[in-house]
Amino acid sequence: MASAIADVLGTMSHPTESDVRMRAWAEISLSNLERNLYQIKAALPKGLRYIAVVKADAYGHGLLPVAVRLMRSGADMFAVANIAEAAELREIAGDWPILVLGPVLPFEMKAAIDMNLILSLSSREECESLARLAGSVSKSVAVHLKIDTGMGRAGVWYEQAGELLEAVRAQPMLDLQGIYTHFSCADSDPQFTAEQRQRFQAIMNQYGLGQQPLWVHADNSAGLDSFTRGLPVNGVRVGLLQFGVRPHPFSLLAGLQVEPVFSFHTRVGLIKTLPAGTGISYGRSHILPRKTRVAVLTSGYADGVPTTLSNRGHVLIRGRLCPVLGRVTMDQTVVDLGAQEEVCVGDKATWIGTQQEAGIDLIAFARQAGQIPWEVLCSVSKRVQRVYRTDSAL
Repeated sequence: MASAIADVLGTMSHPTESDVRMRAWAEISLSNLERNLYQIKAALPKGLRYIAVVKADAYGHGLLPVAVRLMRSGADMFAVANIAEAAELREIAGDWPILVLGPVLPFEMKAAIDMNLILSLSSREECESLARLAGSVSKSVAVHLKIDTGMGRAGVWYEQAGELLEAVRAQPMLDLQGIYTHFSCADSDPQFTAEQRQRFQAIMNQYGLGQQPLWVHADNSAGLDSFTRGLPVNGVRVGLLQFGVRPHPFSLLAGLQVEPVFSFHTRVGLIKTLPAGTGISYGRSHILPRKTRVAVLTSGYADGVPTTLSNRGHVLIRGRLCPVLGRVTMDQTVVDLGAQEEVCVGDKATWIGTQQEAGIDLIAFARQAGQIPWEVLCSVSKRVQRVYRTDSAL
């Protein structure tokens, strides 16, 4: 594993701003990520285990570099969405526990067993198929029972949880190591979240699961307070919070001063002055009311700039906000430079991050785009190179 980690570290670049020679790039501060993890762990009750959620390429930050830093910083377990993500992570994670949150398809089960993954079970069919395959290769499989307490997605419906629990216990090749649920409205509906907790608590009590040596987890970054509500949880799943995005204001850790890990930049590719009455971009959805100096940026929706920013978004150039003009296109976006005469071709333009004293954080960017932060991060495409920094500057 040490060799694999060294290989990952060897691929990281640690440039100064003048070193970056890219049309569009995202900067990832691994030092901020590490400090965030330490802060979160320090704010949680002692002994609560840290499940680092790194699905979707670690929310667009880059799975392997992020995982290496999280392992070094004290994460207890990783959680991913599917087998493909788990296979990539297993290359550098050694025997680190990896929980697959999503359903495992029948043709993926053999690979999952071979990789010693922890699988989530949501149905009797999954249980029986996995048990048969585990028996055929004489290898025990670790599983977590996922309870649907109101999300309406993966997991066994809470009223049938006892039947699945008994089915798992009846299979000698299945090693029940955990039980969990997922809250659907932790950031918006405390009453329904409390109802979900009560449903989960009832199952724990009815089957004596709180007295067994199991991983018990219910909270993600938006919740993180089940342990104050009487639930016998011993783990929390942390996703966005470790990447510096604070949860809703009423969350237990909303006041935590986490630092941003992700920033998103592009370049000024062309500067031109256009007369009043000129239509901008496809559809001419913006008509210049006056003679205007504009910049054409070298990124568009293929890079992760959402089309919903058309005529409403902003970018920072030399520390000043420049509004988006017209429709965002596949590879380019036009912005109004206003009175900024000093802007030059090649200047950095920042979609998410800071310049001088000004900043556009991820929440503000997502709000302008009419998206959620998770969607923004996952939409920044692979053609946007990730640049890994060990300082704090973003």
